[in-house]
Amino acid sequence: MENTGYIALSRQNALWRQMDVIANNMANANTPAYKGEQMMFREFLVDTRSSTRTTGTKLSFVQDMGVLRDTREGALTKTDNPLDIGIHGDGYFQIETQAGMRYSRNGHFRLDEGGMLVNSQGFAVMDNQDNPIIFAPNETRIEISGDGTVSTENGVVAKLKVVRFANEQTLRKAGDSLYDATDEPETIERPQVVQGMMEESNVQPVLEITKMTELLRQYQAAQNMIEREHDRTMKAIETLVPRA
Repeated sequence: MENTGYIALSRQNALWRQMDVIANNMANANTPAYKGEQMMFREFLVDTRSSTRTTGTKLSFVQDMGVLRDTREGALTKTDNPLDIGIHGDGYFQIETQAGMRYSRNGHFRLDEGGMLVNSQGFAVMDNQDNPIIFAPNETRIEISGDGTVSTENGVVAKLKVVRFANEQTLRKAGDSLYDATDEPETIERPQVVQGMMEESNVQPVLEITKMTELLRQYQAAQNMIEREHDRTMKAIETLVPRA
């Protein structure tokens, strides 16, 4: 009974953590440029007393080994805000924070009191020379071309730095739509950016709700198995153990 219960519990624990991932997806369904996630599982084998024999078997448990990020592009929505910038295709904006360089696809930018282009948390957006982008007080007509060139009525100011990574799954969440990277990024020379547009989350709430329903059924099925195995064991004890 113990083995059966432990195996079922391992499945329930994995389902519980998977439910947390889905709940986080749902909570960020309206977060700009958020990428949905899903759990990755594998079989975890444990030796038994008989596993060293030719006919021996191993116990098969469920183990969640990590989270896989869905890196597909979200829909681009028109905002008509000249400082909203969406990335079409691959790429991340490079943002300078107090903890170092971070990367984001959330292009909801603004100007701070010094005329510097910053993200919603006030961190500087980098140009392709790794410098902040700063506008003069008299520059009011900001235009951003498809390759990331930033211009005003006074001419070209800078070019947005957009980078890519060989493996986007290595990016770690750093909060506020930012990612930290261990790998060196590659600068995209001709990125595809769109001014006045925002990338939406790629989470589809209807699909997430469907997953939640299926997880609940699987959890209940595992619980029913535990209860049936418990009843079977109790009946076996009553039958095999002589009464005093």
